[in-house]
Amino acid sequence: MPVTDVRPSEDVLLKMLRTVAPGTVLREGLDSIISARTGALIVVGDSPEVMSLVDGGFRLDCDLTSARLYELSKMDGAILLSADARRILVANALLVPDPTIPSGETGTRHKTAERVAKQTGELVIAISQKRNVITLYKGGIRYMIPETGVTLARANQALQTLEKYRSVRDHAMTELNALEFENSVTLGDVAVAVLRTVMVRRVAKEIEKYICELGSEGRLVRMQLAELVANIDDEGDLLIEDYIAKPDARSIDAARRELDAAPQDEILDPVAIVKALGYSAGAAGLETPVSPRGYRTLARIGRLPKSVADNLVAKFKGLQGILDASTDDLDQVDGIGAARAHAIKHGLQRLRDQALLEGLRRGS
Repeated sequence: MPVTDVRPSEDVLLKMLRTVAPGTVLREGLDSIISARTGALIVVGDSPEVMSLVDGGFRLDCDLTSARLYELSKMDGAILLSADARRILVANALLVPDPTIPSGETGTRHKTAERVAKQTGELVIAISQKRNVITLYKGGIRYMIPETGVTLARANQALQTLEKYRSVRDHAMTELNALEFENSVTLGDVAVAVLRTVMVRRVAKEIEKYICELGSEGRLVRMQLAELVANIDDEGDLLIEDYIAKPDARSIDAARRELDAAPQDEILDPVAIVKALGYSAGAAGLETPVSPRGYRTLARIGRLPKSVADNLVAKFKGLQGILDASTDDLDQVDGIGAARAHAIKHGLQRLRDQALLEGLRRGS
């Protein structure tokens, strides 16, 4: 089987962390092993590739419990679990991976774990008898799990950072709101708003990793995260839809993925951001005026379906056309009757006044 050493995707890493998170039966067993300082080598998976590496051992096929995992770890061999980590299949097994597979580990247990993970693609857990550290391997991934207290401290620090980033991002969006109603937005202004949104999303993803590590101990962190990132993803998507050069679904999705995957130093470059949105402008082009389509503003008007917003944007060619339209003009759009036309007009006026008030506060 070919062996690859690739950068782990976020989803793969989060799935690994959930498998061994505090509160799971597997983690209870791992903690017992650490407390007893016995060490262990555990494979989560019973694929043909894994079973072909097994030599000897005892075939058990029994339910996984923390006590059984702890007792079986006292033997020198590896323990094989089912793919869902609910059953113990084999204990005291000798694993014989391909010795030509490169490994950066020095200890026999960890070297075997790394090679088995690379050869089979399954999750392999190694616990050091001397260092009392849990190390996860899967494919080319190697991840050491810190103590719960350390992870919790890092999560709380990240929450404080996220709170600051969210405040800066909200300020940038307030600035953009005022500029949109004044019809004086530039590509540089859009880049700032997009950057702030992306940074919030990145810190939030980091905290999601901590939550997976914390398992049942991360409930409060999860609640705080949910509050801090409320509507961030939706507003970020609408921001892209408002300003992307080619507003089709494929381009919007591609821009979102490109922004999320961009290296940190690249995402800090406004030119790189507007390039992801489909513009070819250089640094000088950041002063180029642009007009929003109006999706983000319309979303702030209560009970306005996305299909109606699409019809408004198509009819009036953007936010300025919608703002200039009379109530009668709005009434002519599909999905809008007299009552909804008045509600839209009133909502836009309220948002305009709010943006003007914020502008006055900034100037004072």
